[in-house]
Amino acid sequence: MSLRRIDLNLFRVFEAVLAQGSIVGASRVLSVTPSAVSHAIARLREALGDPLFVATDQGMKPTPRALELAPHVQGGLQRIDLALNAQEFAPDTAVRTFHMAMSDLSAGVVLPLLVKRLQHEAPGIDLRIFPFDRSDTIRQIDDGRLDAVIGWFTTLPPRMRRRLLWRDEESIVVRPGHPLVGQPIDRDALLRYPHVVVELTGAGDGYDDGFVEDRGAVRRVRLERLLLDTRRDGEEVVGRAAVSVPHFSSVVPIVAASDLVATLPASYAASAVAQGAVVHLPLPYEPIIGHLEIVWHERSDEDEALQWMVHCINEATSEMRVLAGALPVP
Repeated sequence: MSLRRIDLNLFRVFEAVLAQGSIVGASRVLSVTPSAVSHAIARLREALGDPLFVATDQGMKPTPRALELAPHVQGGLQRIDLALNAQEFAPDTAVRTFHMAMSDLSAGVVLPLLVKRLQHEAPGIDLRIFPFDRSDTIRQIDDGRLDAVIGWFTTLPPRMRRRLLWRDEESIVVRPGHPLVGQPIDRDALLRYPHVVVELTGAGDGYDDGFVEDRGAVRRVRLERLLLDTRRDGEEVVGRAAVSVPHFSSVVPIVAASDLVATLPASYAASAVAQGAVVHLPLPYEPIIGHLEIVWHERSDEDEALQWMVHCINEATSEMRVLAGALPVP
């Protein structure tokens, strides 16, 4: 298929339908009629020999071929826009909104010093932060709905870029006066008490290894390793996740008011321990080390504004690491 045979404007329509998930939504974004959008998609279907989108109860679902094309189409259109509107990025005069996804824990690490810096150096730059609780985060980066995401990943597809921001080890916390405080701690003792766990996707028991696969990326959505290991080893499940929450900020108040046990990043729990709300229990095993990264699409490698933002986020987390006593980043 030769590109010269296809009207490039059709790819603008393709991008809009992909992002909006509907013909009507795309028509609003493009300021054209729904019939014009339908006609454009029909022409593109004929040219590419694929349906591209299938109507469902949830909107226009992209076909595998459309998903394969999406990052290339969006990357190409963005490069054209950058070439046509190329200007040297100047933070003090720039006007832009960045869309990023992160958990409440990540936001606490990243945003305080980042926002302080933006107020002084880039007053025209706005942030829109979305929860790191969707199973389609990578798709949202592919679609251009997110500029970047901050989370814990293992595997990433080649089109994604990554930078390590934060390293932290797990810790186990309970309320002061809990029956386990001052007692010998082993795995069985911890499993005798119910746990409160953080499930970032809100998917409950859907991901038994604590990770979720998302369009070629594998990311951590659950930290509670003790209960996960019980299932992974094929043993009888004697531990119980009594409460599952989608936010880290809910955990300390729940633990402080109950006999529930929780696993939290050590630096995150440190302030609550210092205030006497919870206490640490000794780990009966080697702690796992969590890695917080910022991830963006390769098409943004030439986006000076986003690269500046990545740099600012990296510097902000470097300062926060020192303040919070987190592990050093290589």
